[in-house]
Amino acid sequence: MDRISDFLDRHPYWSALSLGLVSALGYPPLGLWPLALAGMAGFVWLLHRLTSAKGAFFAGWLFGVAHFTLTNNWIATAFTYQAEMPAWLGWLAVPLLSLYLAIWPALASWGAWMLSAKHKLPVFSLAFGALWIAAEWFKSWVFTGYAWGPFSMAFLGDWTRPGLARLLPITGTYALSGLLVALAGVLAWLVAARRRRALGIVGVLLILGMLWPAGTAREGTLALTLVQPNLKQEEIDDPTKFEDQFQQIASLSQKRREVDRRLILWPESGVPDYLREGYPQRYYDRMTAGGDPAFARFRIGQAIGDGGLLLTGAVDLEIGEVDGYRRATGAYNAITPITADGLIGPRYAKAHLVPYGEYLPMRALLEPLGLTRLVAGSIDFIPGPGPQTVDLKQYGKAGMQICYEIVFSGDVVDREERPDYIFNPSNDGWFGSWGPPQHLAQARMRAIEEGLPVLRSTTTGISAVIDARGVVRSHIGRGEADRIDTMVPPPSGATLFSLFGHWLTLIWAMVLFACSLVAMRVRDRYVSDHT
Repeated sequence: MDRISDFLDRHPYWSALSLGLVSALGYPPLGLWPLALAGMAGFVWLLHRLTSAKGAFFAGWLFGVAHFTLTNNWIATAFTYQAEMPAWLGWLAVPLLSLYLAIWPALASWGAWMLSAKHKLPVFSLAFGALWIAAEWFKSWVFTGYAWGPFSMAFLGDWTRPGLARLLPITGTYALSGLLVALAGVLAWLVAARRRRALGIVGVLLILGMLWPAGTAREGTLALTLVQPNLKQEEIDDPTKFEDQFQQIASLSQKRREVDRRLILWPESGVPDYLREGYPQRYYDRMTAGGDPAFARFRIGQAIGDGGLLLTGAVDLEIGEVDGYRRATGAYNAITPITADGLIGPRYAKAHLVPYGEYLPMRALLEPLGLTRLVAGSIDFIPGPGPQTVDLKQYGKAGMQICYEIVFSGDVVDREERPDYIFNPSNDGWFGSWGPPQHLAQARMRAIEEGLPVLRSTTTGISAVIDARGVVRSHIGRGEADRIDTMVPPPSGATLFSLFGHWLTLIWAMVLFACSLVAMRVRDRYVSDHT
């Protein structure tokens, strides 16, 4: 221990960088949660030993830079699927994004040091845990928010058990992160104080928490066919491939068993054609269905068959008058219901759009510099109104979250009308090898948090049926064309988090902070009484 302490004291900033990398190893696809806990424990210990608030801020920032750069390495892959900007820019974009994201752990580090650096490590850990909760929450909505990769994601168990994420119904994602950060600091103190028995007890409890079975499952009553067509990312926007893509997804959707009602799910980017009426004809001319949206809907209805209702990702246009011509002035990344008769239902439009992916911020400034969106097309997508529950009658009440929207804890469900399940179509072909398992993990966390099944249909994987316990009941791996035939899992009762949302997050932050203040006062009184 003395050697480790000496090294941390002599090289605090290199240590902060290294510990940031180690803590990120707990995330999928690696899932080395003991290393995540050890990395965070080492960082809290290092932070407590620093001698200035400025040093604490800088160490927290370096920790965050390393942590978020490794976590978000999948973003670089997205740049290889567009032709407007050089692919190497992706490897620059990841650390540049991390330079900003690291500000949040830096602020938490600075605040904890200012409040409690003179107190013992357990007290410091409580304060740091409270501020970590606040940091993750702010990061999730400031400047439209970036909620990817909360620390608690490292403690989600394997696909058959929820791990420590079973606490999400009573904590929420960000509060669980803060509790685990505080626990990491306490573990560091136990190691430094050589409290082997206590350390062993906590270690056994952690292992049991990660390995404890999920419990019994209930079965649903609504038949489900979930389709993954394995569309290659480089071919999704190629008009010469559209007909082959449609035939692939249609053939995987054919009715194979006699059921009165069946829900069919296609992914984001699942339909290349425009399905709604009223656009200038030139927009329909690129379609595979003879330039006729009615025929496009008809043949989709034929593919799904009697008793079927399809929910599919699609693109809708906003048409306006520009210089005397009717033209598209914006687009919606949408989910569209279609019946077996080819009738189209109300649109759900994605609300959490991806900056630089689906719209270009500060377009007037950045476009002349050669920057553009990653998604094909020159017009920006228009955000929808936010979480909505769509009553599909005999097919249940559907909550809808497109792709990256599912990572936003507390913002995936209409609180006024709780759905029966969440449909999460996605195009994970952008995300390389690290992104899809992390995306799936965050969808599982939403299922546990809200007590609702999450149904994920993706273009290339990982597609999955996730029940309200966070258990992956069925899945289709990356690079496979396949379908899942099963029943939609039932919802559980409303969770504490589903009722109170981020008020619960803030309550947990205040509880940790209050505990640190009480501990400070008790210590100060003890010191005063014995001097």
